[in-house]
Parts: sequence; structure tokens; C-alpha cells
Amino acid sequence: MSKTLVVVGAGPGLGMGVARAFGLQGFRVGLIARTESKLHTLVGELADLGITAAAFPADIRDRDALTTALAAAGDTLGPIDVLEYSPSPTGPITHAAQTTVDSVTAQFELHVLGALTAVGHVLPQMLARGDGTLLLTTGVSSTIPAPFLANVGMAMAGLRNWAHTLHAELKPQGIHVGTVTIASGITPGGGEADPDAIGARYYSMYQQRNRIEEVIGDLDAFRSLVTRTGGHGTPAGV
Repeated sequence: MSKTLVVVGAGPGLGMGVARAFGLQGFRVGLIARTESKLHTLVGELADLGITAAAFPADIRDRDALTTALAAAGDTLGPIDVLEYSPSPTGPITHAAQTTVDSVTAQFELHVLGALTAVGHVLPQMLARGDGTLLLTTGVSSTIPAPFLANVGMAMAGLRNWAHTLHAELKPQGIHVGTVTIASGITPGGGEADPDAIGARYYSMYQQRNRIEEVIGDLDAFRSLVTRTGGHGTPAGV
């Protein structure tokens, strides 16, 4: 019986890499993001590959809209077996000393509260089945403090921390939780940073269920950049 993947924060890069990786293995694919026209373009690209896919537009910061979209995905495609959460950072990215309550709140609403909402919707059914996978995506600032990514890093670090605690708590109940740290720009043809290569890593995490975290890119290179620039580097793979 076919299974269902839902990508929250779907886009033409990482999200589509994950969608193709799972879809080509027989998964039905639901795509959630804000812009309906872009989603339908992505659904068409998946259909051209023989993948059953559907679009469910929602602003991830609107928790009611996100829950409604997830419910519609489940009704249309079947119970959600794999949830992948990877919205791109939006809004101002602030340096540490310029970070404000508003700038942090915007990132927390997107990365942390959105993830809490999405997981909160799909988890009860996964627990009832005793099976399911949650894949939560963060950027390099979740792991390495970077002054020029301060507000994003606060949210990303919180999401990564929560993913690790979820993994420990839910593993005995049959739920696999993994987190992927993107420490590189996502570039077609870019080796391990190619969207399809990244998608394959996500699928491997789902299939093997033996690890909590994957890192795409070079953490040491980013750490050196932060040190070399005194914290005034250029955001990439936030």
C-alpha cells in the first residue's frame, strides 16, 4: 500500500528534492506552502515523473490554515506517514546586537511554532498506528552561533533542540524523528548540495531509522568563516 509524504514549506530546491526522492519510491506527495500558483507548478513537475501529488496552499505562520492544509492532505492522499518540515527563512535577518523581539518572534513563528503545529497535527495518528517519521530541517546557525544570523539562529537552535528531545521520547513508541542541518547553499549539480542528493539523504534517514541527524555541507568551513570575518559573514545555508 502506498504511503504519504507531506512537505511543509515546499519549494523548487530542497522541498522538491525530498518530494522526488520519496515520490519515485512510490509515495504520494502533498506540498504545503503559501503561493498556490507555484505549488501547482511543482505538482505538475512531479506528475510528469509519474508521482501522485497535490497542492495544499497555506501560510505556515497561520496555524489554523496550516492545520487545515494538513487535514486536507490527509483526506486527499491518505494518512501522513512522513512529515518533512523545511520552510525557507523569510523576513529580516538580524545581527546579534540589532536583534529585536519582533525580529525573533517572526522567525520563531515560522520555524518553531509552525513545526509545533504541524507535528501536533500528525503525531496523534502516528502514535495510534505505532509508526511514523518526522523530519525537521534547520540551517547551519542551529549548530554554530553566527552574529550575522542571530534571530534565525535562535529559532533554528530551538527547533534542533526540540527535534533531539522528540527523538529520545518517541523512539520507543515507533516514531522516528530526524533533523537535517543544511550548512550549504542548495545548488543543482552541486554534489552533496544538489537537491536530489539531499532528497536521497532524507529518504535514507526514513528508510534506515538509525540516526537523529544529518549534516549537508561543511560545519568547520562555516565555523572558520565566522571566525575569519569576526561575525560579519554573508548568510548562506542559514
